Amino acid sequence: MRSPIGGLASSDGEEGSDRTPLLQSTPRVEAAPACCSARYNLAVLAFFGFFVLYALRVNLSVALVDMVDSNTTSADNRTSKECAEHSAPIKVLHNQTGKRYQWDAETQGWILGSFFYGYIITQIPGGYIASKVGGKLLLGFGILGTAIFTLFTPIAADFGVGALIVLRALEGLGEGVTFPAMHAMWSSWAPPLERSKLLSISYAGAQLGTVISLPLSGIICFYMDWTYVFYLFGIVGIIWFILWIFLVSETPETHKTISRHEKEYILSSLKNQNGLLSALPYFGCWLCMILSGQAADNLRAKWNYSTICVRRVFSLIGMIGPAVFLVAAGFIGCDYSLAVAFLTISTTLGGFCSSGFSINHLDIAPSYAGILLGITNTFATIPGMVGPVIAKSLTPDNTIREWQTVFCIAAAINVFGAIFFSLFAKGEVQNWALDDRHGHRN
Repeated sequence: MRSPIGGLASSDGEEGSDRTPLLQSTPRVEAAPACCSARYNLAVLAFFGFFVLYALRVNLSVALVDMVDSNTTSADNRTSKECAEHSAPIKVLHNQTGKRYQWDAETQGWILGSFFYGYIITQIPGGYIASKVGGKLLLGFGILGTAIFTLFTPIAADFGVGALIVLRALEGLGEGVTFPAMHAMWSSWAPPLERSKLLSISYAGAQLGTVISLPLSGIICFYMDWTYVFYLFGIVGIIWFILWIFLVSETPETHKTISRHEKEYILSSLKNQNGLLSALPYFGCWLCMILSGQAADNLRAKWNYSTICVRRVFSLIGMIGPAVFLVAAGFIGCDYSLAVAFLTISTTLGGFCSSGFSINHLDIAPSYAGILLGITNTFATIPGMVGPVIAKSLTPDNTIREWQTVFCIAAAINVFGAIFFSLFAKGEVQNWALDDRHGHRN
């Protein structure tokens, strides 16, 4: 079989195919510095974008406490007879100038859940639109729309429950396109060996937005009133949109201030890749995370599966499944379509872990979940730092055999992690984590 790459000696048999380059040879450009680069500036702006996005999503959870007449809520609280010590509300002096509404617990549930009615609709269309028109404007207007609707939340509440539910659903429509849009942008901006770092920076804003906005919303309600929660976060969202429009470009080619070296580095590293296919595995993983979360909670709530059983099953699927398809991807020769399919399936199945070991901190120690996540995430960052270096050292010629070694090592680590977690994981709050102050004592 003649080698498909010019300049290589033709050879027959398996040995020859194993030495074929896995990727077509292209002139390599030295990696552009990360500091002050256009691609990392994009990651930072995206970080703040998702920070704002999640702040706009969760602020209602806190503000709703002040929006509802406490007498209405306490009258519907059927657990007060069983937990009398928790039934009496704590009297705290704070600003109470905001208008109150007579919404019972069921109505509040509809209000909080209405966001996801819109959110689920625009997931797949968002990915399709982003592939056609690009991600910059789609992401920008998705967050801008959410911010503007947030500003109108107090007015919608005055109109009634129906208006507020519709408004929240519209916010969900806007937010639903954001992740697909960001993935579409990274398909043009992220060099393959920097994807993990760039995507982790940009999406980390979502978690921080939740962590910061929840207590901050409480402080705003305490010193001002609940309407300012929506006004302040809405204004921040509009400011972010202005910065995003003026500082971000759809592709490296259209960026006004990017250095020539960085542009060549990004374009050469992506030269042999279809942009949509590059983003497909990550989009599949993200979609799987959403669906697996719903499935995991249904298994526990409706089918009475134990917490530890669900965590083990989802971790096994999310770690061994990707390992199988990752190894398979190394043994398919030069079938690029099948390689993309296997890697997409592998990355997608990894989304099951979000309802497996990733959330187990809250199962075993709710009071210390933040600390535990910080510890585990610190160690989880190490592979992202050393992985590209090790992979590059193991694949000096980019041959199939070299990549088989890389894939097998990664798969072995996944299998080991799955087995270790399944053997030692717990599903209930541990004695050392019990704390009356947080209400987690059994």
